[in-house]
Amino acid sequence: MDTLLSPRRRALIQALGASAILAGCGEVPGLARRPLAAFQGPAMGTVWNAKLSGALPEGLATRGPAAIAAALDSVVARMSNYLDDSELARFNRQPAAAPLAVSRETQEVFALAREVSEATAGAFDVTVAPAVDAWGFGPSKATRIPGSAELAALGARIDWRAIAVDRETGTLAKSREGVRADLSAIAKGYGVDLAARALDAAGATDYLLEAGGEVRVRGRNADGEPWRIGIERPDAVPPRAHLVVPLDEMSMATSGDYRIYFERDGRRYSHEIDPATREPVRGDLASVTVVARECAWADAMATALFVMGPERGLAFATQRDMAACFITRDGKGGFADRQTPAFAKLGAARAKA
Repeated sequence: MDTLLSPRRRALIQALGASAILAGCGEVPGLARRPLAAFQGPAMGTVWNAKLSGALPEGLATRGPAAIAAALDSVVARMSNYLDDSELARFNRQPAAAPLAVSRETQEVFALAREVSEATAGAFDVTVAPAVDAWGFGPSKATRIPGSAELAALGARIDWRAIAVDRETGTLAKSREGVRADLSAIAKGYGVDLAARALDAAGATDYLLEAGGEVRVRGRNADGEPWRIGIERPDAVPPRAHLVVPLDEMSMATSGDYRIYFERDGRRYSHEIDPATREPVRGDLASVTVVARECAWADAMATALFVMGPERGLAFATQRDMAACFITRDGKGGFADRQTPAFAKLGAARAKA
């Protein structure tokens, strides 16, 4: 396969090193492999990977990696929770009703977040930041179990409708004090989209671009076939694929409870927080993968569907013709997956053990 979709990047970078990248797809009898260039670099607290196949325009081997890094770094500078001078940090400190001028990119992300929130009745909500911090999944990393009274009080500060995006003036504003945003469930996907635009502008026509598990592809791989993306089997050590999906001109993003979590008294508390309860999502659902044109949209929608759960989420995605796959634990140490009709049409194959 061309890449394994996973958040555990350090182990996977070693598994998908240069030699493995070149051998990853398998040989196709009678088909000559096209040239394949592979690049990687640090960004967003993780590692990005790019594979470009076919004949590269002159200078793309230099321009491409630089363009990817610049695009991803620009998203970090504007939307990081960890930088005090980012636009997101300044917005979170901004008093209520005081508009804050932000970049076009930050406006785009907040506007898209609002669209997904409205479509999902708040299952996706960037204002969940106070709850994320309360559980220790924010910058402090001090994991804890907040009390019911504390969680109830946070409800007044979590409401996607409290943020207004004014595209004409280029400003954001909040309607009440204490509202803060966390863009971690959409900004990485947006960064991949921005980097893909940069690759397009640099002349790339066949590529796979991945950052922290979010993927966008265009054209064909070194075998002249659609890129093959592996969806990780939750909890697998070492990481391995559960399904392999052929993609062209599409993006893929996954949300799961095995990425960032802590355990207390035998229970897993993941970073996937339900905005309605302000608590980590419970149940047997391990991951949700969404395939769509734009990576930012897939990123946000995967989170929304995970919050909805395997029953309501599957019905929601099926009704709207979304390509989504839900992987649940079967209670016996194994996993089962349920796919929407749109996802099934992609032709995903079971990965070899």
